[in-house]
Amino acid sequence: MARQLRAEQTRAAIIAAAADLFDRQGYESTSLSDIVEHAQVTKGALYFHFAAKQDLAHAILEIQSRTLRRLAVEMDSRGFSHLEALIRITFGNARLSVEGPVPRAGLRLTIGGLEVPQPLTHPFEEWLDIATRKLLGAVKDADLHPDIDVDAVAHSLVSSLVGLRVVGRSLEPVTRHPRRLAEMWHLLIRGMVPVPRRARYLSLTTQLEREIRIP
Repeated sequence: MARQLRAEQTRAAIIAAAADLFDRQGYESTSLSDIVEHAQVTKGALYFHFAAKQDLAHAILEIQSRTLRRLAVEMDSRGFSHLEALIRITFGNARLSVEGPVPRAGLRLTIGGLEVPQPLTHPFEEWLDIATRKLLGAVKDADLHPDIDVDAVAHSLVSSLVGLRVVGRSLEPVTRHPRRLAEMWHLLIRGMVPVPRRARYLSLTTQLEREIRIP
């Protein structure tokens, strides 16, 4: 058991180191030697867990996918409205991006054109699926205007989520991301949500932003 635990800890350290370097330097500019040095492990330890750099990238994408699905399941289990669940999923992901490098590296790998291996679903497709299902539910809940184009809104939402991160990484520290996310939601809520229901969701986004804000 102790040996297995050490192996799991080593694997986690290698993934964290690779994610940090992929996020800061990019996939192509990061070598396995860089990862070995950053993780403070031997090359043998790295090759025991990962045969190639691409395998590390795929592991990061798998963790990213699993984390997103877990967030969605958690929000479903807590009985939130469809719109609140969607908002909370986006802020949950923002919190993870602030706290650790794996979500940030996952996005950079995705927009960098890394091939997503089967059976993984492309991260943007996963986001589109979650957003579409939640928005359709929100229309049924009467939390959104009944005549909105759900496909168009889902696509715009996912594009905005990605764009916030891409633009933000060049101009601002990652700790600013929750504020930008709240600003995005305030714009969307004012355009999509009927007036009697807006205050609830505007207040929610402000609350969630404050909960993960880092000075």
